[in-house]
Order: sequence, then structure tokens, then C-alpha cells
Amino acid sequence: MVEYIYAKIEDLEKIVDIYNQSIPGRLATADLEEISVESRVDWFNAHNPETRPLWLIKDGEKVLGWISLSDFYGRPAYSKTAEVSIYLDNSAQGQGLGQKAIEFVESNLETLGVTTLLSFIFGHNKASLNLFKKNGFEEWGHLPQVALMDDVERDLDILGKKYED
Repeated sequence: MVEYIYAKIEDLEKIVDIYNQSIPGRLATADLEEISVESRVDWFNAHNPETRPLWLIKDGEKVLGWISLSDFYGRPAYSKTAEVSIYLDNSAQGQGLGQKAIEFVESNLETLGVTTLLSFIFGHNKASLNLFKKNGFEEWGHLPQVALMDDVERDLDILGKKYED
């Protein structure tokens, strides 16, 4: 049974492990080398259950992935807008957990005071683009060839969805 729980600082090592699994595939992050737990402490501390949660996706004791809602652009006028990130353990991909994660996030937006979600997705990450578009996200921005990974210039698409106030 999949459940979503608020992450604690002691979960940061697993969160970083799952994030680092995504780096070699060059689909989900612009980091090119593994990051350290220490380098993500400030990022972790920028999250809180009231407005910018960081959830673990768990099945029993096994962490299958994580979801974060992060500030967009760091200015007060954007407080109702959040960037959503979903990362799944390699062993948990292809099981519909991304879809369930989006549904879970959407069910919590009113409580969090979020009315707009954004997702930043590389143009070659077709699976993630399809998942978000299937859930009503639209392309709100296209940044051509802004990321250089392994000598290949990659596009970044900004997908957004507006929810009722």
C-alpha cells in the first residue's frame, strides 16, 4: 500500500540517493555529477508541511520516491505558485507511481494555498512530458538548447497548470 509521508532530515540520505540515480540518464536533472547529502541540507530546510512540503512515497518501509513543492522565483507575489518535482527510485519506475503522485499533490493544493503548479522538464524526457500533459499541464514556456549535457544541447520546457482559488 503506497503512502505519502512528510520527509524528515534523517530521510535526506535516501532522497539524495534517489536523486543521484536520475543523473546518469540525463532526463530529469541538470546536475551532471552526484550531489552530496550535505549540499542538500539548505534545500531540505526550505520545505515545510504547511506550504512547501517534501513527501516520501513509501510502500511499508521501502522508500519508492519523493515529491517536493518548491518556491518559484523566490518572490512573495509568487507564493501561490509552486514547482513540483517527482523522483522515483529506479526500481519503482513504470508502475504508475508518477500518476499517483500527481493526483496526491493535486488533492493537497487547497490546503497548501497553491493555485498554480509548474514543472520544468527537458524536451527529450518524453515520459515525463506525456505524464504531465495527460494530467492537464500545458506548455507555458520553451527554452531551446539551454542545457549542455555530454556535449548535447537540450531544451527545457516549462509546463503549468492553474487550479481554482
